[in-house]
Amino acid sequence: MATLVSSRAFLRTTRSTASPVRLAGAAAALARPTFGQAALTATAFRRLASSSSGNDGANLRKTALYDLHVQHGGKMVPFGGFHMPVQYAGLSVSASHHFTREKASLFDVGHMVQRHITGPGAAAFLEALTPSGIEALEPHRSTLSTFLWANSSGGIVDDTVITRLGPQHFYVVTNAACREKDDAYLAHWLADEGLRQRLPGAVHHEEMAGWGLVALQGPLAKDILAESLADGEAADLPNLFFGSSLYARLRLGVNGEISSPLLISRAGYTGEDGFEISIPPEETVAVTEALLLTGTPERLQFAGLGARDSLRLEAGMCLYGHDLDDTTSPVEAGLSWIIPKHRRGDYSFNGAETILEQLRPKSKGGMGVTRRRVGLVVEGAPAREGAEIVELGEGGAAGAVIGRVTSGCPSPTLGKNIAMGYVKDGLHKSGTELGIVVRGKARKAVVTKMPFVPAKYWKGPQ
Repeated sequence: MATLVSSRAFLRTTRSTASPVRLAGAAAALARPTFGQAALTATAFRRLASSSSGNDGANLRKTALYDLHVQHGGKMVPFGGFHMPVQYAGLSVSASHHFTREKASLFDVGHMVQRHITGPGAAAFLEALTPSGIEALEPHRSTLSTFLWANSSGGIVDDTVITRLGPQHFYVVTNAACREKDDAYLAHWLADEGLRQRLPGAVHHEEMAGWGLVALQGPLAKDILAESLADGEAADLPNLFFGSSLYARLRLGVNGEISSPLLISRAGYTGEDGFEISIPPEETVAVTEALLLTGTPERLQFAGLGARDSLRLEAGMCLYGHDLDDTTSPVEAGLSWIIPKHRRGDYSFNGAETILEQLRPKSKGGMGVTRRRVGLVVEGAPAREGAEIVELGEGGAAGAVIGRVTSGCPSPTLGKNIAMGYVKDGLHKSGTELGIVVRGKARKAVVTKMPFVPAKYWKGPQ
């Protein structure tokens, strides 16, 4: 594990794919505002990220499992600056989707950025950048959260999962496609003097370069993991509930080899029960092969980005850059639940002046919102990202545009076309009939509660 670095050192030594000098310059060039005031601009960070996106073939990175994907017939495509498998030979996207729902699949999510944020000021630092109750997190508990811009939009820099590993130790996972933007954003706030004066102590940051991350998902995931763990280390699995984590070792082969302690989180992006396993670089291939060997092809298969996308959409989960972006606030996105009650009167986090006013509807003196994220079931052809959502006129004619689709696909589980998008406030209630323009024709769509498919997270015996 690399040595933790201070906030100022991070500006010089960050392990981003961007040049450290260019990244430091970009962060230093931005105004250093008084904490909580508007200053950072999403546009500046988007330009930084797009200037070396790494999506051309020559610059694409590989996860530690690249060769293993190819051996298993993985069809590799560019995604988030990496070569990633979209599907595998002999298994269509739909078949892989069903396999996950019925048995178990293994997803390589090693392109995601794993970070450690530590020190006596770590919790307060994270609470300054997010609306979540980080201070109240118990050890080995996680929360979905959002990094926020310090401006009047209340916009989301990136969505993230934050896990408390100790009193001053947090494990943070962010999106691959936002790597450079997130690095610059964190570098800026780590060095911001106004914020530093508000913290009870120093904050340190480490990007876990080269570490593996795999997601074991599906109803058989718990059995496969239990069989894979070293002797005596499966006893705690029944009490490892969704949103919790622990350290455990896996058996690596027939010779009695054992892995180092691995961080295992009961989590995932499919709506199924499952686990995400963080793995040191030198053990990623061995751990993955051990899981596949224990699972056997009848119970466990590799799955790619195609099935991951349809599964997460059925689960009503957002994809950054599509359903969330720099201009979307957590309230508009239907993520108000990540803001605990005790923070709803706390104006100390980025974007709070907008976000907290959005929580109060106009009828109660607040700002409210003008749009909301909704789920939609669409008749006829599937609606894709960018399709206009319209009011339905007489005879099904397209009326005024009231929103756009942000994600959409045929649902393998339901046998229906589903989508997610933003519509005008007031048209977001379940059962509302709208139209979506697909191939020049307004197709009937009904606003539907999400998740589309009930989640199966393990929260203990019901």
